[in-house]
Order: sequence, then structure tokens, then C-alpha cells
Amino acid sequence: MAHDHGGQMTPEQQKQMIEQELKISKNLGKIKYKIAVMSGKGGVGKSTVAANIAEAFQNEGYRTGILDADIHGPNIPIMLGIEKNDVGINDENLMVPVVSDSGIEVMSMAFLLESKNTPIIWRGPQKTGTIKQLIADVDWGDLDVLIIDNPPGTGDEPLTVLQTIPDINAVVMVSTPNAVSQDDVLKCVGMVEMLNIKNIGLVENMAYYSCPHCGEAVKMFGENQGREFAEEMGIVFLGDIPLTPKVSDSANIGKSVVELNADSEISMKFNFIVKEIKKNFLDNKEK
Repeated sequence: MAHDHGGQMTPEQQKQMIEQELKISKNLGKIKYKIAVMSGKGGVGKSTVAANIAEAFQNEGYRTGILDADIHGPNIPIMLGIEKNDVGINDENLMVPVVSDSGIEVMSMAFLLESKNTPIIWRGPQKTGTIKQLIADVDWGDLDVLIIDNPPGTGDEPLTVLQTIPDINAVVMVSTPNAVSQDDVLKCVGMVEMLNIKNIGLVENMAYYSCPHCGEAVKMFGENQGREFAEEMGIVFLGDIPLTPKVSDSANIGKSVVELNADSEISMKFNFIVKEIKKNFLDNKEK
């Protein structure tokens, strides 16, 4: 995939870089809305949020794609039940995304590995170069929405995504109701704002556990502070998501919870979050 040449670029390398930038610009120009999903730390359900908001957009009739930009832990294919790795190549020598059962176009590093057990042991330049290739060398076509699932933190991969997609429409931060998660989100928000991206929203995941027997909302990770936390940061609160076995059950089956349990409370929550994203960041435009 990507190579770290180091030092000054040769004329041939400069030519390749210019050609890649032109491909990226052409590809992004066909995509109406680009939404990055980020988190300050791992384990907060970022990929779950990315997969389910993509499913919610798809259900509303938006042609939707997901770029799984997590090089070391590409989980989106598992969550959407995509087991095949048969990425096609079209006449323009571009990779063709794999399509999920519900019609979401997906590109992931997982499709390019010999085995799902193959580890990626790369340094920064290789990872950033690969992410650019997954944008430039993939035939995304005329998408309405592209969701980019970033790895956690403020490192090479999310920085590359945000710098490569200068006209990103929204960044969705995912946190849980505890001080550690919120502290890490503060750093992520600071990074995004340093890149002059203003459209930032917050989703509070695992906000409560809804008892299946009595319906009581049990706050297992502390008091919900998502709305107040978002207001303090000056970003938009998009909604909260309960902790429920339906999420892990759906991932084990290889379906998003929105697809598998369309009428459930949690699916309604994801649908509401998508409406809030549209209202606040997508100018409420029709497709």
C-alpha cells in the first residue's frame, strides 16, 4: 500500500502526489455530505454509532457509504455482517466498495488483509498514506452521505482524514458519562477546532441502562452530563444512547441494531440523532 520515502520528493513522487490529490478532489466532489465520527478514547462505542447512523441515513433513502479509517482495528465489516473480501477493480483501476445487505457501500482495511487475524504493524506515514489511498483509489460514486469511522484519539489517522477532507460537513464526537471519557473528548474537540472545523456534535453513549422488566433507567456510569458537557464546549448535543444487549446481539449477528430492531428504543434514538445532524449541520437540504 503506502510507502514512506522520506527526504525530498523526486519529480516522479511529486507527480504521483499531484495525481492522488486530483483523484481525492474528484471523488469528494461527488459526495454530497461527509461526516466524521470520532472519540477521545476507545471502548465508548464509536464504531457502533458510525454503523447505526449510516444505517439510519440509508433507511431514509440516502445513498450511504462508510469509510472504515481504523487501520489497526477495522470493525465496521463485522458489524454490518460483511464477510467477503472481494473488493472489485473497475475500468478506471479504482477499487469498488463492498455493499452490505442493506445497501451501504463500505471500504475497510479489513478487505485488504490476507486474513482477519493479520495484524497491521505500521508507523504513521504508512497509515496516513493508506487512508489517502482509501479515499483516492476507491470508486465511491455519487454518494449522498459518507460516514468516516475514525480510530480514537488525535493521532495520525483522524488528523489525515480531517486534513484530506477540507469540506467535511460534521464531526460527531462519541463519549460516555464519565470524567475520563469527557476529558479525552475535550482534546478531540480542541484538535478539530484547531483545524477550523466548526460543525461538531456530541453523542453520549451508554447514558443509561433501560431495565427490560420495569423500564427504569439505571445510570450505571454516572449521571448523564452530555447536554451540559456539550454546552460547556460550545458544540451541539445530538442525543444519548442507552446501554442495551440489543447492540451486542446485533453485532454478533452481523447487523446494525437499526436494521435488526427498527422499532426499538435504541433505533429511535439513532434516528433522532440523524435528524439532529441534518437539522444542525446539513443545512436541512433535500437530497
